[in-house]
Amino acid sequence: MKELDVRPMLNAGVDPFDDIMAFVAELRAGEGFRLWATFRPNPLLNVLAHRGYEGQAREISDGNWAIDFTPTT
Repeated sequence: MKELDVRPMLNAGVDPFDDIMAFVAELRAGEGFRLWATFRPNPLLNVLAHRGYEGQAREISDGNWAIDFTPTT
């Protein structure tokens, strides 16, 4: 499973949305990924649900989150 850690961007005050979407666009058909973030990204969960991904978010430590996105199709 590929991984994308956007915590450094978030900690620097940078919006990682475009980077996340570019990363998703590079995935092969049927490929999932894990996203690391500093909060539970509810809006992103909704955006990617409309693009065919189910997100399972879990808080890991110190307010950090790991979100596993798996294709639904």
